[in-house]
Amino acid sequence: MRVLVIGGGGREHALIWKLKQSPQVNEIYCAPGNGGIEELATCVPICDTDVEALLNFALEQKIDLTVVGPEAPLMAGVVDIFEEKGLCIFGPRKKAANIEGSKRFAKQLMEKCNIPTASYRSFTDPGEAITHIRKQGAPIVIKADGLAAGKGVVVAKTLDEAVHAVQKMMEERTFGQAGAEIVVEQFLQGQEMSLMAFVDGETVRPMVPAQDHKPVYDGDRGPNTGGMGAFSPVPQIPDNQIQVAVKTILEPMAQMMVKEGLQYRGVLYAGLMMTDEGPHVIEFNARFGDPETQVVLPRLDGDLAEILLSVAKGCLSEVDIKWKEESSLCVILASEGYPGPYQKGIRIEGISEVSEELMIFHAGTKREDGQLITSGGRILGVTSVAPNLQKARNKVYDALENISIKGAHFRKDIGRRAIHPGR
Repeated sequence: MRVLVIGGGGREHALIWKLKQSPQVNEIYCAPGNGGIEELATCVPICDTDVEALLNFALEQKIDLTVVGPEAPLMAGVVDIFEEKGLCIFGPRKKAANIEGSKRFAKQLMEKCNIPTASYRSFTDPGEAITHIRKQGAPIVIKADGLAAGKGVVVAKTLDEAVHAVQKMMEERTFGQAGAEIVVEQFLQGQEMSLMAFVDGETVRPMVPAQDHKPVYDGDRGPNTGGMGAFSPVPQIPDNQIQVAVKTILEPMAQMMVKEGLQYRGVLYAGLMMTDEGPHVIEFNARFGDPETQVVLPRLDGDLAEILLSVAKGCLSEVDIKWKEESSLCVILASEGYPGPYQKGIRIEGISEVSEELMIFHAGTKREDGQLITSGGRILGVTSVAPNLQKARNKVYDALENISIKGAHFRKDIGRRAIHPGR
């Protein structure tokens, strides 16, 4: 097969790394790719939302399977347009992807099929939102309704923080049009978990769970990022609770999509809070998570290309999916200043010193005159697979000592709560 992967981050690097292992795949292209992906695939300089250029490339190159990584191309309708031209593509159509594109839309679907989630109200007027927040009190959660690269959520511990978040999103438009409407939610307490599933209509095949670390600093302090690290499995959450989440959240949502005429095909990602009352949905995403993909795919025991193709062709029920017992952990190395403004073009050194046992998934990198330099906020994800989380964690943090990027930072506590509960 000739495969095209759309996107250029760590998630796409991990997808290509796994697809490269398939005996069915003999050529991989990536649009636009990055400095690490180009070692595994042919990178083509097409923006991931330039749907027309992507379509023309896929037709000219006779691409057999296209895999959509990020959310923005999904919301640009890339799947609809490829399918209309008879091309095989992995990912949900635009209307179905709206489960991520609009928080309000997702909440309305959850209400229809009684999926447990935080109570909420949506607002297009900042004054009304602030009045509601003052009545509810803090802590409270403020979310930009649209796409904001994983950063459009503020868990406000005080009323002042909540009001400031509304003003930033709705008046200053920190996240552009994504903040024109906001969702104000009840604050939920518990352990977070990311649970992704391959979905083809009503067929739901859950992946192994992972736990992401969104806040930028140790101890879950600071603003939300796109994710500073992840690990899998999540031993502090019992298996029976994971099964409850599949039965009460993922499967009902897939069924509701079919009822709504949306026929979801792709990855359905549920960001969950495991409360004392059971799992509740924090958010749904319409694609592989990042950096969860970097710890989940290394645990996949089988052919990723076969699975993605079966979803795209509507025959997922015929495929057997197995997972390895090993543990995996990933730590993200980010640019100085991230998730705020940051400088690009910083030299990346020391990667060749890292053991080949580890996987380095590039996110914000490119090559210039033969030198690898930074080009994004999240630069690299260093992943290890080992018999247990403690060993995987040790390997990753040892490897990070070899990598040198001026001003770069990373969290020192990824996976700690799973290995040392209560700390």
